[in-house]
Amino acid sequence: MLKINNALSVAIVLIFCGLSGIAQNNNTTSPFSRYGLGDLHQYGYGRTAAMGGASLGSRHSVQINSANPASYDANDSLSFIFDFGIDGTYSKYKSSTGKMNANDVNFRYFSLSWPVTKWLGAGMGIQPFSDMGYEVAFTEAVTGVGNVYHSYSGDGTNSKAFFGASISPFKGLSVGANLNYIFGRITQNTGIGFDSADLFYISKVEGTRLRDFTLTYGLQYDQEIKKNQYLTLGVTFEKQSDVTALHRLYSQKIITVSSSSLSDTLEFIPESKGIIKLPSTFGIGLSYNKVNKLEVNVDYYHAAWSKATFFGEKLYNPATDNVDLVDQSRISAGFEYIPNAFSIRNYFSRVRYRAGLHHESSYLKLNNHQIKEFGVSFGAGFPFPKSKSTANFALEFGKQGTTKDNLVRNNYTKFSLYLNLYDYWFVKRKFD
Repeated sequence: MLKINNALSVAIVLIFCGLSGIAQNNNTTSPFSRYGLGDLHQYGYGRTAAMGGASLGSRHSVQINSANPASYDANDSLSFIFDFGIDGTYSKYKSSTGKMNANDVNFRYFSLSWPVTKWLGAGMGIQPFSDMGYEVAFTEAVTGVGNVYHSYSGDGTNSKAFFGASISPFKGLSVGANLNYIFGRITQNTGIGFDSADLFYISKVEGTRLRDFTLTYGLQYDQEIKKNQYLTLGVTFEKQSDVTALHRLYSQKIITVSSSSLSDTLEFIPESKGIIKLPSTFGIGLSYNKVNKLEVNVDYYHAAWSKATFFGEKLYNPATDNVDLVDQSRISAGFEYIPNAFSIRNYFSRVRYRAGLHHESSYLKLNNHQIKEFGVSFGAGFPFPKSKSTANFALEFGKQGTTKDNLVRNNYTKFSLYLNLYDYWFVKRKFD
């Protein structure tokens, strides 16, 4: 008789109960999220969060690597793995005119993986795609009118649910794919007001809702170079995708006369269907692994956001908006070291110590400056007693943006906790 252990039951309950609610309640407080689809999330989660996010070439028997779907068949043949996590970010924003501090805590993602056969593995989960959350206000002095007050705010989350599988047609080679479902809603509000109550106030609300499928392809080639030492090449690719987007817009002019308000609709576009062309992406990674001792990963990732279009046209005109979407690129590297994976007397010899760094040129170009980010990360994986499960901690320090040309710099600290729960898939009872 076959039975499914407790971890599987718990995971299934959490997935169906939390899928829609958790995915749509991320918090962010970032002026950079005002543009495009908001702040984009990088692909490194779990154990690789402390390794600069570098993971495209990584293959692990008891950890999930959703960044490259070719990795699913690397899991133990009897394993069922459930991985989820939260993170908290403390940000210090600074511009030439002021400062602001912010704290954001989010349930970050969850995923699970299981074997189908010795040569076929599968995985599924949900993770954030982009977050929007900002409030910006400034005052402009206009001759003959007086002060003009501008306010901008936005919120919302786009998420990515995925189901994937990988096969190993022959020893050393694995190929796989993730079927992704992109969904979510972002809302942006604009207000323009004046000193004099006799003048009008303009309000505009714009919303965009995504819902469509994309595909991510992955490949890994694993070569043993010495006994228990492997070199793995990982590649991922996603073609430019037409994603269904529902767009709505409502703007009105409000005039105050004798303490009563009159409104006049300036523009009204009911929710209508259109297309957002998401960019093609590719990533390449190299991983060196000395089993149960050392892993070193290096990644390069590129996304062609300069070719993305929103409802048939470019989102911004750089000449008039001082904003443009450009190609995104990211370089990351990191390592994991285990002093003695099989130590009985010293627990800390079994702990997995990690560190990494990354440099990213984002998809935003503001006032002729492409927004760049640099971060260093540290962390550790603490194994559970008498178990293959692990608690993965990561701490990241980074800098994003610049204070030049009226822009904003963010010095941030991020703390992450990811729980990797291992259990057996189907186990045959010895006694019925």
